[in-house]
Amino acid sequence: MSEISLQTREAQVGLRFPWDRAPDAGEVMQVAEGMLWLRMPLPFGLDHINLYLLQHEHGWVVVDTGLNTPQSHSVWEQVLSGALESKPILAVIATHCHYDHTGMLAWLSDRFQCPVYMTFGEYSSILQPNPKDAETPWQFQQFYLRAGLEAEQVQQLLGAVSDTFFSNEAPHSYRRLRDGDILKIGRRHWRVVVGSGHSPEHACLYSEEDQMLLSGDQVLPRITSSICITVTEPEANPLGEWLASIKRFRNLPDSVLVFPAHELPFYGLHHRLQQLQQHHERHLDLLSEALETPQGVDQCRAVLFPRVRNSFDLLMAIGETQAHLNFLMEEGVLHRELHNEAWVYSLRRSDGQAFALPEDIHV
Repeated sequence: MSEISLQTREAQVGLRFPWDRAPDAGEVMQVAEGMLWLRMPLPFGLDHINLYLLQHEHGWVVVDTGLNTPQSHSVWEQVLSGALESKPILAVIATHCHYDHTGMLAWLSDRFQCPVYMTFGEYSSILQPNPKDAETPWQFQQFYLRAGLEAEQVQQLLGAVSDTFFSNEAPHSYRRLRDGDILKIGRRHWRVVVGSGHSPEHACLYSEEDQMLLSGDQVLPRITSSICITVTEPEANPLGEWLASIKRFRNLPDSVLVFPAHELPFYGLHHRLQQLQQHHERHLDLLSEALETPQGVDQCRAVLFPRVRNSFDLLMAIGETQAHLNFLMEEGVLHRELHNEAWVYSLRRSDGQAFALPEDIHV
């Protein structure tokens, strides 16, 4: 069965896929003049990431790198000596900080002594400490206890983030990308379009002359990008940033061919943005209905994500649930109170009276 036939019916309606299959894992496919699509394997349910290789002068510019695994090393060795004809990597662009995008970043940069391009927010995120680097940081434990999990579950979550897959080495320097920057790579000019929500300052690349968008994880054709709260910034509002980013990407032409980091390239950008917005609006409606009765974070998680298979699924589901709760808090729809060690959320009182939150600092 071809990959296109596996797209959900919802995503197929209004979208068009010019290729019905991807290159095999570790193989490349030419998708435009001077542009190769590399399918890199991942050891998860989502078993791949799409990388893009852009020809430039006497070498190549790489967009995203894959996970830091022996398999990724093997694939890169194969591609460097084969499809790239032993021509050097001249630069590496990281769309954002997540491990499947930056796992091989320092390795490629050091091997070819070439610069790394990314936004300040994404480079800063790579430098943040990982919970596995210390003995159960109190912030990590407190965050998930506040979400209503038991201490044993928190330890299982720590084991999930301590997996060796989730490691990368930050390059020692980088060149900063800003929204609106123009990168001339080969004959094309790529404009940087920055989105937020999935990560702090996710850089996408838009070619106006060829109507192409390298969208990273900011816009995917079938699955939704994770919009999560983590222990690093528990009071953030990434969903608000995500919805604001949707408006920004609607300013791009609907005619662009979108090259995402996962699944297949597609046409139908504006339709997909509408689908993504409606997806989160449905989640917000479900939470608002459920919170007619006060609920903890994990209880709310069960409303949005009733099926979790393992600790990693629970980690992601808690993070995404918390993002929706934080959005509703900032919109003034909810208030929360600390019961024992866990937050309990409910709809704000109809009289509009503000509630004093135990850990809020008012200035």
